[in-house]
Amino acid sequence: MAMHVSAAESSRMPAFSWDTVPRYMHVRKVTAFTPEEIDYLASFPLITFEKTTGMKEFGSTEKGTWQAAKSVKAINPRCKILYYRNILVHYPLYAADEKFESIRGGLLVDKNGSTKLVRGKMGAYDLTNRDVQKWWLNNAKLLCSSKFIDGIFVDGNIKVLETGYLQRQVGKEKKAAEIEAYHEMMEKLPRMVGKNKLVLANIIRARFEDAGLEYLDYFDGSYIEGFEHNVGRVSREAYVAKGIAAVQKAARSGKIIAFTIGMGKYTDTDMDEERHEPEMRGFASVQKRLTYSLALFLICAEEYSYFMFSDGYGVDGGRSKLWMKTMPEYSRPLGPPKGVAKKTGWIYTREFKFARVEVDIENERAEITWHPEK
Repeated sequence: MAMHVSAAESSRMPAFSWDTVPRYMHVRKVTAFTPEEIDYLASFPLITFEKTTGMKEFGSTEKGTWQAAKSVKAINPRCKILYYRNILVHYPLYAADEKFESIRGGLLVDKNGSTKLVRGKMGAYDLTNRDVQKWWLNNAKLLCSSKFIDGIFVDGNIKVLETGYLQRQVGKEKKAAEIEAYHEMMEKLPRMVGKNKLVLANIIRARFEDAGLEYLDYFDGSYIEGFEHNVGRVSREAYVAKGIAAVQKAARSGKIIAFTIGMGKYTDTDMDEERHEPEMRGFASVQKRLTYSLALFLICAEEYSYFMFSDGYGVDGGRSKLWMKTMPEYSRPLGPPKGVAKKTGWIYTREFKFARVEVDIENERAEITWHPEK
């Protein structure tokens, strides 16, 4: 079971309860959130405001994130809010970009002199450049100094740490130096943002030798995506099982788990382009996909684990069909787990006070039996 933390550490962590399914929110909207949307957001214990948040309304991601966080905190001061930054990909959506433009050699360059290395469209930070390191860390420190921001969400870790990513473009030595520089920055980051702030990362991934657990010491927890997208010659079932074991281990050690999974076809959105038109793959209905996704979460969950079923993080103009939609499962009594999940072949089972969960990862089927509350 999960480790218990001290009272001081508990106040730093998001609120948590087993009463119902504990939930996470990861969202972006270029315009300001409406009062109704702010009320909805304030019901979550943990929120990451993605890049572009409030950018159109307030002029930058920093200002938009700050304004959204302030509005949510006015309703729910206990809500923990994270500021999003990518550690590798240069998204020109921030007020800090003005200073970045003055840094000489701030982007990685391929053998042809191009800086458009990410998907052939965007730049990638040269983390070996000390000025880039200082610029990135100072921006994190500045935003986390706000009383409305509780920490930082670090994305793009997989791109940096995957040895083959961009190696052909920049060369083996430069890629190795980039990875070394990343570790230097992550060592500094918790101190830069402050001991009372959270540092969450997109880091657990079965594609790594130890599924990303080898990098988790830098962080308070991990966001989970790309969970079903097998990489290399390993089977999908083995890949998912390895991911489950890693999430279970991290969660039991007291790490935050922000478990996001969607309606879409398998994709690793940290390594591939985001899919804006999700496709149901192998599932007859959204309900069956939700049941399977929630069951995967529940066999992994411990204290400080949170669930999000998503069809995309951008919610402008009705783009997300799940935005502000409440599923019946979210209000059903759950209760604490009676123990860890049991595994037989590719089938997992777990008992909660008011529910029994069974999931078959080979056939992608799951059943959640909800018991009546006594």
